[in-house]
Amino acid sequence: VVFLFIKSAFLILSNIGFEIEPQKKKSKSINKSVVVESSEKNIFLITSTVLSGLILAFSKTYWLQSTSVEVYSLQIFLFALIIYSTLHAYYSEHKLINWIWVALSLALGFSNHMTTLLTLPFVAILFFQKEKFNTQSIKKIFLMLALFFPLVITFYLYLPLRASTSPNLNWGNPVNFENLYRHISGKQYQVWLFASMEAAEKQLGYFLKNFAGEFGYIGALIGLIGIFYSYKYMRKMFYALIVTFIFSVLYSINYDIVDIDSYFLLAYIVFSLFAAFGIFKTLLFLKQKFNIKIATVAALVISLFPLVLNFSEVDQSGVYTFEDYTKTALNSTEKNSIIFSYQWDYLVSPSYYFQTVENFRTDVSVIDKELLRRSWYYNQLKHNHPDFMKNIFAENNNFLEAVRPFERDEQYDPNVIETSYRSVMTNLVAKNMEKGNFYIGLELFQNEMQSGAFTLPEGYQLVPHLLMFKVVKGNYYVSAPDPNFTIRFPSNRNKYIDFIETTAATMLTYRGAYE
Repeated sequence: VVFLFIKSAFLILSNIGFEIEPQKKKSKSINKSVVVESSEKNIFLITSTVLSGLILAFSKTYWLQSTSVEVYSLQIFLFALIIYSTLHAYYSEHKLINWIWVALSLALGFSNHMTTLLTLPFVAILFFQKEKFNTQSIKKIFLMLALFFPLVITFYLYLPLRASTSPNLNWGNPVNFENLYRHISGKQYQVWLFASMEAAEKQLGYFLKNFAGEFGYIGALIGLIGIFYSYKYMRKMFYALIVTFIFSVLYSINYDIVDIDSYFLLAYIVFSLFAAFGIFKTLLFLKQKFNIKIATVAALVISLFPLVLNFSEVDQSGVYTFEDYTKTALNSTEKNSIIFSYQWDYLVSPSYYFQTVENFRTDVSVIDKELLRRSWYYNQLKHNHPDFMKNIFAENNNFLEAVRPFERDEQYDPNVIETSYRSVMTNLVAKNMEKGNFYIGLELFQNEMQSGAFTLPEGYQLVPHLLMFKVVKGNYYVSAPDPNFTIRFPSNRNKYIDFIETTAATMLTYRGAYE
């Protein structure tokens, strides 16, 4: 990704269009700080683009993608590919094949994540700046679309084919057109998109608060210099970049989720392109004041500030907390048990890995309480856990019938949906107690049961059992294993680590009170 970024920055800077000639020949219209010897031009260009690549590489959210198993690692590559292919087409001759490559990169982007649409202003602005708005440019657009749509459809057609084999992990169950459309359009997540002005203000505040720190502060200053510099000397490119940056931020702040950082990645990539201008300007200034060697060393030091300042937050070496917690939680249960929870980041999603890949405690069935609100999840449960799902056949069908008009944007009764949903949860416990032991996460007890949103069948109670609550019938004493486990906590703390520590301590406290 950084390599593609550097190539993109080089394309931009090498086309600034300055008069590169000896100082004695410069005209009055040329700023003194932009005049360099021809022999130094490539050194300045290469140095500026490589160092701006370092600023991007060590910016916090971008760097964190290298430590995360997420869709955004691939998406930032596709962002970089789209940007580079568009710049290559913009600076090349008027050949259709160059824009065909842009269409191909866009097709790859949209087949991975819908945030690819954030690149469209950049592509559109440069396309019409290059090709103008005429009959020939419209023909090129149609030819690009003639490649784009078949490719995207081809990529998407893999989903129903794979889903039809009922894989263990079948997100969205896109076996038909209705499910496929909901899946690729992110229907499940649209409830948090453009939620309210208050949510947008909160996310904008979060973005602005953390922005300078993303680039090690001095990197942000370099980028701001680059914004001014590009506006002054390369205005067409400035407009393409700044519109893309603003559009990316404005769209992303309207997504009301906790882990919003990754949605700002395109904005950070674009800002790093401005940083390339800023470093170029800084090199020219320092070269005038001192010499080219001092200028290069100073620019290198500036570019490494994000590395120094962000390393401690990005460093994940020695972090075993999530593995320890997930395995301890699974081991809190007896053989062939069912865990009912919605600790997605801490337990549910890690259990997918440890159970499916490492074959760790595959006898335990982990059910996500929030995913029970989605019709597609029932198909996955039927495939993976047919024994206990057949016991709630009637409740299952009632909920699917009630939620169908909601998912289709038809008229629905929210009370009917909620009632049938609660019936599924209650009977999931009541009708499967004979199949195996049932365990409930702390968050369900604190957030759902104490408020009355979820109740146990009559005659049942919860008993603290290591990191889970065990559902038992009657009020007799229930023993639990000694808390003979280890959860390693790193010195570098965050909200996820704090949650796990608090949860473990709280469960042990509940057990102490129970004793």
